[in-house]
Amino acid sequence: MESLQLNGLQLTWMNGGVTHLDGGAMFGVVPKPLWSKYYPCNENNQIELRTDPILVEADGKNILIESGLGAGKLSEKQKRNYGVTEESKLERSLIDKGLTPEDIDIVLMTHMHFDHACGLTKPENDGHVSVFPNAKIITSETEWNEMRQPNIRSRNTYWQENWLAVQDQVETFEKEWSTPSIKMVHTGGHSEGHSIVIINSGPEFIVHMADLMPTHAHQNPLWVLAYDDYPMDSIRGKQEWIEFGKSKNAWFSFYHDPFYRAVKWNENGKITEALKRAR
Repeated sequence: MESLQLNGLQLTWMNGGVTHLDGGAMFGVVPKPLWSKYYPCNENNQIELRTDPILVEADGKNILIESGLGAGKLSEKQKRNYGVTEESKLERSLIDKGLTPEDIDIVLMTHMHFDHACGLTKPENDGHVSVFPNAKIITSETEWNEMRQPNIRSRNTYWQENWLAVQDQVETFEKEWSTPSIKMVHTGGHSEGHSIVIINSGPEFIVHMADLMPTHAHQNPLWVLAYDDYPMDSIRGKQEWIEFGKSKNAWFSFYHDPFYRAVKWNENGKITEALKRAR
C-alpha cells in the first residue's frame, strides 16, 4: 500500500477494485490521438481505472474517502460491461493497517455513483447490510437526494442496494462540511451533488478533485468526462481548484488513477513530485 505523510497526517491507498471503461467516454470530446498520448488504452479502447479508497488518519479519526467497488455485488453482466477485473479487497487492506471496517469513523462520499458507493454495503441473507456500521457517511444534500430519487439518466448509477441499508448513517451538507484538517466542498459538475475534499495540515495541502479530475491525464480544465452531467460546472470547478492547489504547492490525489496516487504540478503543468502506484 502506498502512503503519503503530510505534516503528521497520513493518507494510505486501499485496494478497492478495478474497472475498465471506454476511453472516449472518460475524455469526452478530446480526440483519441490527444488523450492516448497521456493514457494508454487496450484493444477495446478501454482504459484502466482503479477504485481505491483513501484512508486518512487525521483529527484522531479513521476516515475513508470513497468506499470502493465492493465485493459480491455485481452480476457477471455488470462485470463485463464495466470491465471489472478485480473486486474490492478493502477489508484485507484495513487489516494490513491493523484496522477493521468497524474502526472506520467517517466515510466521505464525494458522490455516490456505483463505482464509489458499492463498497458501503455488502450482501447478507436476502438483502444488504452496512460495511462500516460505526461510521458517519458524509455527502452533499443534493447528492443524497438524487441518490434516492434518480432521474432517467442517473438511475443506472444510483442503486438502492448502495444506500438503503446505510440511510441512518448518512449526514448531509449544503455547501461545505469540515473537521479541523478536512473540508468537503460542493462543486457540482460530474453530478449535481459532486464534492471535492481539501486536506490541510499546517502549511501543507492535498486537493482531492474526485471525478472532476479522476486521473493525472485530466489536468486540462477542458478535458472533462462524457459522463459529466454538467460539464461547464466541471470546467469551472477544475479551473478554480487546480489554481488553488498550485498556489499552495498542494498534492493532487486520485481515486481512479492506476499510475499515480498523487502528484504536484508546477505552474506550467509539469509534474514536480509524484507518489506512484506500485504495479
